[in-house]
Amino acid sequence: MFDEVDLTDGAKREAVALFRRAYSAQQREDYEGAIELYRRSIAVCPTAEAHTFLGWVYSFQGRYDEAIDECLRAIRVDADFGNPYNDIGSYLIAKGDLYNCVRWFKRALAAPRYEARAFPHLNLGRVYEQRRRLLEAARHYGLALQLEPNFAQAAKALRAVQARLN
Repeated sequence: MFDEVDLTDGAKREAVALFRRAYSAQQREDYEGAIELYRRSIAVCPTAEAHTFLGWVYSFQGRYDEAIDECLRAIRVDADFGNPYNDIGSYLIAKGDLYNCVRWFKRALAAPRYEARAFPHLNLGRVYEQRRRLLEAARHYGLALQLEPNFAQAAKALRAVQARLN
């Protein structure tokens, strides 16, 4: 994370330090502290990562609309970063929208800068399974496993769908 940031710039260095402190607070479940630190990081130097992770903290608090807004801000900062697309899809699922989420997962899969492509496949599998499109669900669970062969959630979901298809 932040590999492309030139750490010779003082503001960027400060933003990265604040981001790391925010993430540490988030890991400790100090969500209010994390929110404050992510906001400070963004104020110093806005990054797609800081907006996305701020949205993630909002989601832990059930604040899905605010989480989506932060992901949209992340996309405006860096449209190539895949995480916010997947996260928007996940937040839409949490809000009960099993249709509009699909395009966000597909955008995550198409994003040039995204290392966790197995997650949108898993999420698409779950959506298609809930919508009773079991062959599509199985296909996406399988694609998740191709990308991450040890992805236990995808393996378990694929076996469950296969059992339903037999």
